[in-house]
Amino acid sequence: MSFFPKIAFQYEVEEYLTKVFRNNELITALGTQEAENKYQSLLSHLSHPPAFTSVRVNTHLASVKHVKKLLFEEIQKQFKGLRVPVLEHPKLQDILLIPVIGPRQDLKKHAAEVIVGAQCGYAVLRGAHVYVPGIVSTSRFVKAGDLVSVYSDIEGKCKRGAKEFDGVKVFLGNGISELSRSEIFSSSGPLKGLGIRMIEPVYLSPSFDSVLPGHLFLQNLPSVVVSHILNPQPGEKILDMCAAPGGKTTHLATLMHDQGEVIAMDKIANKVKKIKQNAELLQLNCIKAFHYDGTKALSVEKREDKQEGPPFLPESFDRILLDAPCSGMGQRPNMAYSSTLKEVTSYQPLQRKLFTVAVKLLKPGGVLVYSTCTITLSENEEQVAWALKTFPCLQLHPQEPHIGGEGMKGAGLSLDQLKLLQRFDPSAVTLQGMDINSLQDSREEDLISLANKDCIGFFIAKFIKLNSK
Repeated sequence: MSFFPKIAFQYEVEEYLTKVFRNNELITALGTQEAENKYQSLLSHLSHPPAFTSVRVNTHLASVKHVKKLLFEEIQKQFKGLRVPVLEHPKLQDILLIPVIGPRQDLKKHAAEVIVGAQCGYAVLRGAHVYVPGIVSTSRFVKAGDLVSVYSDIEGKCKRGAKEFDGVKVFLGNGISELSRSEIFSSSGPLKGLGIRMIEPVYLSPSFDSVLPGHLFLQNLPSVVVSHILNPQPGEKILDMCAAPGGKTTHLATLMHDQGEVIAMDKIANKVKKIKQNAELLQLNCIKAFHYDGTKALSVEKREDKQEGPPFLPESFDRILLDAPCSGMGQRPNMAYSSTLKEVTSYQPLQRKLFTVAVKLLKPGGVLVYSTCTITLSENEEQVAWALKTFPCLQLHPQEPHIGGEGMKGAGLSLDQLKLLQRFDPSAVTLQGMDINSLQDSREEDLISLANKDCIGFFIAKFIKLNSK
């Protein structure tokens, strides 16, 4: 059931993707029609939010049972007594899942309109309220306290401060304006703070603004899986090569019981600040964050004995996570992907540079996990094929937990190799809405199965380094 239009790409990117999802290996295995159906289903899923909101519990500070009780009470308060369950995942025991109610198709639209930017709109579809920086335009006479209908300008064509907009816009739901139009577009400088409090969103998800800070981390389900697969142990030295904003970094530290060392790097200074803030909020002390380019993290000269940060000597780390910069096509919801083909194809060489450094920094017997939040072959399975050919010291290793699908055909990998990979493919389940009645009638195991599939697009490969050659 598609409520929004399928995700739109630039023409050259669409052509590129069509070839990827109609590659010869895939067509031979599935048949032309089945391959096409899966691709079209994927495009529909990408424009809709996942079926569940997933949050990771900071088990360093509190038990899952305790946080589950607090979260259930908070959701009942937000949803005015509506009994939406909070589910524990049987294989990811530090994650809680909240079903998303929607799309709600019977909402009445109001005459007063507010247009928000695409990124703000996607956040609203996942439970956020509208903050002033996200507002692009409002109707002429909007004042504080007015009921307004909120729309997303998915193509980015609405002019800031416009009084009306007739371009492509997607209805997100209704809210109450906290400010007047003149306050929103005040000439004395950009305002911060809440602009529209959503009261009837098309997709009903809890807001996590200031909800249980320190106890919860809002994180997509596959992103939680990654850290479990790396499986860091207390006392080990771990490298998170492209770590911002620190969700996986803090998860790794938590899984190690804050014992050992987690080195987090990112090449954007402001993002490194965010890693440090998250580590402080979650009260994790074993994290050391550095502003550094991962492609340059291998030291070619002898280090000072007391030097903590990068660059590092070869074979310095027990385990390495390379959650690589990528084209991000698996993110949901996304109704209009704006990157050019040149941008999309620029990631593969960068990922290979980072991967090469990671292999050299890893100790023999160590574990390297490579992951992306995208759907292409070139950034995922092709990278695995390249890595196995380029680094004979690497061996693919089974993943635990393995709750996504196997790897995608088209990169020349064997069936056994594909089974060792983990690709989260939203098209693996029928796009469906969820209302409170169907939710009450569903079995918990069916809901968990849906959560495992109807999430963002994501890819994970796990390698063991056999020797230093």
